[in-house]
Amino acid sequence: MIATETPPRRRRRKLRAVATLLILAGVLVLADVAVTLAWQEPLTGAYAAWRQRGLEDRLAELERAPQPSQERRVLAKVPDGRRRLALEARALARRTAPGDPLGRLRIAAVGLRTVVVEGTEPGELRDGPGHYPDTVLPGERGTVALAGHRTTYGAPFRHLDALDRGDRIDVDTPYGAFTYRVDDTRIVPATAVGVVGRKAYDRLVLTACHPLFSASERIVVSARLERAVPA
Repeated sequence: MIATETPPRRRRRKLRAVATLLILAGVLVLADVAVTLAWQEPLTGAYAAWRQRGLEDRLAELERAPQPSQERRVLAKVPDGRRRLALEARALARRTAPGDPLGRLRIAAVGLRTVVVEGTEPGELRDGPGHYPDTVLPGERGTVALAGHRTTYGAPFRHLDALDRGDRIDVDTPYGAFTYRVDDTRIVPATAVGVVGRKAYDRLVLTACHPLFSASERIVVSARLERAVPA
């Protein structure tokens, strides 16, 4: 005679299997929370890293692409370097659609190197820091403003609060390299849209939600333009 399991024994095995799966799921959830608190949300971080690799390739293609002949002819007639940078910035803006790469943002003080995209809609910020469309590009007179996540999608702006006055911020575009120095950090209400307005000098503004895991306020880092070098 072949021995078979009794119904109670089968039920106990099923209950143990379910309990094991629940424990495993709980461990994974706790691990996700721990990693998010200490670093960033891992799943969206992996997505952002994948998207950033694609943006790097697209930006490299943009940097290698020959300048349109009409733009070359116009720029050849402009001897002033700053004016040439402004013209090239506006030309890139005209060719750029939401989600397209604009350049690289580098902040050595917090170990950040990331590709910046055009636009600040949720879909654009999943790929990397986004450029406020209503602000200028580096090289033009005024305020360049970027927004970014602090806990999800790569968390590029997680450590904005660690920046000190005088820290260097670099923005590299296909037409020029720009160096800024941090001069101010503020916490403002989430509705304070005026923080990206024009000043009497050229500057870069970085904004993100504050505090971590909340959108009740904004952290705003302002940096003054120190140097602009044509590509």
